[in-house]
Amino acid sequence: MRVLSRKAIREFTEIHPEAIEPLAHWYLVARRAFWSSLADVRRDFRHADVAGKYTVFNIGGNNFRLIATIKYKWQVVYIRAILTHAEYDKGAWL
Repeated sequence: MRVLSRKAIREFTEIHPEAIEPLAHWYLVARRAFWSSLADVRRDFRHADVAGKYTVFNIGGNNFRLIATIKYKWQVVYIRAILTHAEYDKGAWL
């Protein structure tokens, strides 16, 4: 998969350095993946879920949420937002 935008990861980890390792792991797995459906995504990230048109990943033991749009046909993941669990619960990404 091609992951857009790595900048979102960099900016989030500047504020939340404890997220560096789990987000780096997510990025490496996503970059190496070939996903054609949510079932494929869940093989790599079993707690990935769909919320409307987005796929939500639990990151770092559910401390963070990465919200993305996945275009399976083009093998692209667009990062919409990365939030703490508390920010996600407030609906900060809508």
